Amino acid sequence: MKNKKAQKQLRHKRVTEKIIAAKGLPRLVVFRSNKFIYAQIIDDRQAKTQISSSDVKMKGEKLSKIERAKKVGISLAKDALKKNIKKLVFDRAGYKYHGRVKALAQGAREGGLIF
Repeated sequence: MKNKKAQKQLRHKRVTEKIIAAKGLPRLVVFRSNKFIYAQIIDDRQAKTQISSSDVKMKGEKLSKIERAKKVGISLAKDALKKNIKKLVFDRAGYKYHGRVKALAQGAREGGLIF
C-alpha cells in the first residue's frame, strides 16, 4: 500500500499530463494549506500569473473553510472576466476533487468561468 505522499504525487502527475495536452488555455491552479486556500490564473505562454486570490483577507469573517473557498472562486472569476478570460483549464495540483477544492471550482463556475 502506498503512503499519502506517494498517492498525491501520482495524482499530480496524472493531472499535469492532461493539462499539458490542453495547451493554449490559461490554467487555474489551486494551492490548499491547512488554514487557507489560494488560487491563481497562470498564462503558461508568457509564464506569468494573470490573477491571484486567496482567503487570507477573509480570516476575521465567521465562515467555514468551504464557504471561504467558494468566495475565493467567485472573486477570482470576477477578476478574470474583467481581463476577458472565460475559458481555462483547472489544475487541482494533485489534490482530490472534493471539499475546499471542489467549492473553489464551483464558485469559479458560478462566477462565469468555463473549464
